[in-house]
Amino acid sequence: MTSFFPRLKTLLAASAVALSLQPLAHAAETAPAEVHLDYAYYSPVSLVLKHFGFLEKALPQTKVSWVLSQGSNRSLEYLNSGGVDFASSASLAAVLSRANGSPIKSVYVYSRAEWTALVVRKDSPYQTVADLKGKKIAATKGTDPYLFTLRSLQQAGLKKDDVELVHLQHPDGRTALEKGDVDAWAGLDPHMAASQVQAGSRLLYRNPAFNSYGVVSVTEQYAKEHPQTIDTVIKAYEQARDWALKNPDEFAALLAKESGLPLDVAKLQLSRTDLSSPQLSQQDISASKAAAPILVSEELVRRGVNVDQVIDQLLNSGVQQAVAHQ
Repeated sequence: MTSFFPRLKTLLAASAVALSLQPLAHAAETAPAEVHLDYAYYSPVSLVLKHFGFLEKALPQTKVSWVLSQGSNRSLEYLNSGGVDFASSASLAAVLSRANGSPIKSVYVYSRAEWTALVVRKDSPYQTVADLKGKKIAATKGTDPYLFTLRSLQQAGLKKDDVELVHLQHPDGRTALEKGDVDAWAGLDPHMAASQVQAGSRLLYRNPAFNSYGVVSVTEQYAKEHPQTIDTVIKAYEQARDWALKNPDEFAALLAKESGLPLDVAKLQLSRTDLSSPQLSQQDISASKAAAPILVSEELVRRGVNVDQVIDQLLNSGVQQAVAHQ
C-alpha cells in the first residue's frame, strides 16, 4: 500500500512537465476566453483545485468551467468531443484512447494510487481469480479497472471469454455486486472503499503494479495553441497538491463532503493514494509499456498499431525533461 505522507518535492521540480511545453509557443499567447476542466472523485486533487478556485485566481480574465467525470472513459469522451480541455484519467486509458486515434497528450501526473482491485461480496466463496471462471464480472470498458481485470485474468491463466464481462459504470458495478447480480466487480475508489466499509465487500485480488497512474491530458491542438495556459493549469494543480499534502485531515473531509461519502471511506481511499511526485518518470513509461501486450492480444487497439510508439507519443510532451529533473 502506498503511503499518503510522502516527502513533498519542490514546486519548481514538479513544474518540469509544464515548462517543457513552452517551446511549442511561437508567440505570446492570448489567454482563452474559457477553460473547461473535469473533476473526479478518483482524482481528489481536482476537488481541491475546484474548491479553492486556484485556477480562477490565476486566470482572472478567463471563465473556468467544471464537468464531473465518473470514470476515465467519460473523461476522455469529454476531451475528444471538446467538452473539456483538460481530462483526468488513468494513464492506460489515455494510452488506449490515443492508440485508437485520439490525438492527445498527457501533461501532468495527478496521483499514483492503488485505486482498483477485483472485489467480491463479504460472503463470497471465491478466493482466487481462477475461481471466477464462468462467472460475471462488472467492469467499465476503457477504464483502468477494465484493463486491470484483463491483466488479472491473463495472469491467472484465463481468457476474457472464460468470464462474462458486464459493462457497467463504476457506481452501477458496485450496486450490481452488492445486489448479487454479478459475482465480482472491478472496483474503483471511492466506490470500492465505500463498498468495503459500508457493505463489507472483500478485495479478492490486489496488484499495485497493475494499477496505472493518473494523468491530466489535453489534445495536441490545445498543446500547440495554449502552452502557457497548460503551464498555468499545472501550477494551479500543484497548489492543490501542496495543500492536500500539508492538510491531510482537511483533505479527507473535503473528499468526503464532495463525494457524499462517510469520512472513514474517504480516509481509506486516501490511505492508498500517493501524491508524492507529479513528474513522469522512466518507470512510468516502462509500466505503461508492460501493459501493451494485453491491449494488443485483446484487440483493444486498432490492428497494426505500435503501442510502445503510442506511449512515447502520448508522454513525450515533457517526459524527457521531467525525467532529467528527477
